[in-house]
Amino acid sequence: MHFGSPAEIFGVDGIIVLVVVVLVLFGSTQIPKLARSLGSAQKEFKKGLEEGGADGPVGGTSAATPAAPAAVNPPPQSAERPGDGPSASS
Repeated sequence: MHFGSPAEIFGVDGIIVLVVVVLVLFGSTQIPKLARSLGSAQKEFKKGLEEGGADGPVGGTSAATPAAPAAVNPPPQSAERPGDGPSASS
């Protein structure tokens, strides 16, 4: 499915209605504050992405790669078989 630009999806009339609805909902005094907060949020997001990329692994190794499991030794075998002990004297 191909999406075009917003002008192609809504048309000019739809964009005008959308702008009017935003003006009514937020008021003309709140829109600059909203735009300012969106801009600062975008700046913080980009800053976080840059810092996250700088902290990442270098050389292609990943910290999430699990290590090989340790070898597990089986328990030692006892010379007695179950039922040969002193408690089985019925």
